[in-house]
Amino acid sequence: MATRRSEQVERTREPVGRGGEANGAFTLDEVKALVKVLEGTDVTSLRWDRNGQQLVIRRGQAPVFAPAFHAPAPLAPLAAPVAQSPATAAAPVPAVKPEAKPGTIITSPFVGTFYRSPSPDSPPFVDLGTVVKKGQVLCIVEAMKLMNEIEAEVPGKVAEIMVANATPVEFGQPLFRIEAV
Repeated sequence: MATRRSEQVERTREPVGRGGEANGAFTLDEVKALVKVLEGTDVTSLRWDRNGQQLVIRRGQAPVFAPAFHAPAPLAPLAAPVAQSPATAAAPVPAVKPEAKPGTIITSPFVGTFYRSPSPDSPPFVDLGTVVKKGQVLCIVEAMKLMNEIEAEVPGKVAEIMVANATPVEFGQPLFRIEAV
C-alpha cells in the first residue's frame, strides 16, 4: 500500500520546465493526485511550499472547541511597568496577597452549578449572619445531574457568601466564609 502511494507521488513530480512548474505554479493534475494520495491516510492537513508558491490541503472538519465556563474572579489592579536596573531585575517581586479576613473558607469540592436552595421556590439553606453547626447544609452543587449537599466544616456564623445563586463554580473555588462565634 505504501509503495503504491509513493509511486503515485513520484508520478506527480515533473522535471523543471514541464507543466506549470517552470514558474512555480502547481498544476491541477498535481493537486488532484495529492488529494487522491491523502484519501486513504489519517493525514488531515498538508502544506507544501514550492518555488515561492504554497499549497495547503485540509481534510475533514475543523476541530470544535467547547467554551469553558469560568466564574468571575476579582482581578488585581494593573500597575504600570517600572524600568529596572539589572541589579533589581533579579530580585523577586513580592506577590500581592488578598486581604486576609478571619474565618474558615468553604470551597467547592468539584466543578458544577451552585444553588443556595433545594428548589427555585424554596428559601435558601443559609443567609448572611446565619449561625450554623458543623455538618449543616450550606448549599447544593450540581455536578453531572447529581445534587451534592455542601456542609459546614466548622460551627460559626456565615460572614460572606462568595457566589451568586445558579452560577457555575470551579474546583476549589471559595463559596462561603464562616467566622467563629
